[in-house]
Amino acid sequence: MAHKSSAVADEPIDVLFALHPKFNLLDFAGPLEVLTTALHEANDPSSRAFEVTVAAGESTVLSDQGVAIQSQITWKEAHERLSEFDVLVVVGGNVNDVILKAKAEPMPLITAYSEIQKADPTRERTLLSICTGSIFLAELGILSGLSATTHPDYMTQFENLCSHSAVRDLTERTDVIEDARYVVNNLRFDIGDEDENPYVRRKSDAGRRPSNARKGSMSFKGATRRESIARRAAMRLGGLRVITSGGVTAGLDAALYLVSVMVSEESANEVARFMQWTWTKGVVVDGLDV
Repeated sequence: MAHKSSAVADEPIDVLFALHPKFNLLDFAGPLEVLTTALHEANDPSSRAFEVTVAAGESTVLSDQGVAIQSQITWKEAHERLSEFDVLVVVGGNVNDVILKAKAEPMPLITAYSEIQKADPTRERTLLSICTGSIFLAELGILSGLSATTHPDYMTQFENLCSHSAVRDLTERTDVIEDARYVVNNLRFDIGDEDENPYVRRKSDAGRRPSNARKGSMSFKGATRRESIARRAAMRLGGLRVITSGGVTAGLDAALYLVSVMVSEESANEVARFMQWTWTKGVVVDGLDV
């Protein structure tokens, strides 16, 4: 696979879903539907923007709802190919002490993905957790110094894990946001003014007008400014974009945000229209003009 510094229109955006036993089905199916529906060109079905791969411990993995999903690669293969993927999606469900205490998959995969970004900040990568998938990130200390959210029913556990990780690792605490559909960290592109850009804010932008502002690395194809790799490397986690979503259906909103910044806002709006879904936007923090 050719080396990519960002996701661009003439290359598929490679997404890896990590499915552990008894994962929540909608945490997987919702974002999957969003990403596989997104097109670069609205009238061209062949212009799918995302290419999805599913990783699990076995050839089939059973969801908490009793539905079996066939995986495409094993955990071992996922680790071997991890540098190929632009996005790693970690779903929730079955976030219990068995996985947390054993540091079982997908936890080693999450750590490895963040380490790859720190070692190679020249490439744009995104870590997206759905619902209680953020519990894994909290336990690993990935969210240190960042802002994050999770399912409301697990907020206390989430806050405790974030605090414990900060004390254990002697790192910064996590800013836990309780009322957000999703929270985005490490924005890495030319951001414009806040009044012109719907992605730079500290509270929900529900109801804000659509914007033609620059939307992400895609825009660098025609931009006169270039992203500073040195600035990206200096950011937390090597500039890894970290997105955590709230409970279950909030994963659809987070996935739509991902479409908007990696493809276009027009594409995200079209996906929402096709799915008959009202896109409720979340919180983006620390937008950095690089």
